[in-house]
Amino acid sequence: MPERPTLVFDKPGKENTEATLRAAARRAAELEIDEFVIATSTGRTALRASDICSGSLVGVHLSAGLWSVYVGPDPEIVRQAEAKGVRFLTATHTLMGGVDSAVQKKFGGTPAADFIAHVLYLFSQGTKVAIEVTVGAADAGLLSMKREVIGIAGTNEGADTALVLKPAYSHDFFDLRVCEIIAKPRE
Repeated sequence: MPERPTLVFDKPGKENTEATLRAAARRAAELEIDEFVIATSTGRTALRASDICSGSLVGVHLSAGLWSVYVGPDPEIVRQAEAKGVRFLTATHTLMGGVDSAVQKKFGGTPAADFIAHVLYLFSQGTKVAIEVTVGAADAGLLSMKREVIGIAGTNEGADTALVLKPAYSHDFFDLRVCEIIAKPRE
């Protein structure tokens, strides 16, 4: 069985973005994967990915209203990334932020999606978000569901996590597979 390296960062954060994107691009080339899903609140990470990753890039923004401090994507950065072929999607969070959150606020309890999200946080925030944005892109019809994709996300800003994923729609969430961890923070 061949060994495959995983890039493990000492600390999470945007300073890992360049290395994460380069590792993801290398592994995608080795596996002949040409679809990337990138979590990108402002558009910056997707724009940087467009310079490093070859293929189809989908940048996924947070849905409006999820957090009171959310500002949204920078229109100029989005325009630059779109000019380089990045497609953008604003999607409701599959985990921790959809209708489940409204039910929790109104009636209490812990939604099942929150349990799933917190288990994924055991690996890293980026792991949870990379899976979440990939499911959102699948639900929007932006992915080929017959091939693996690279999901890229991070902790607050930038990218520190990259996964090889077999995507799934939200209604088939448990068909999703994490095939490989390309990069993640240790903490």
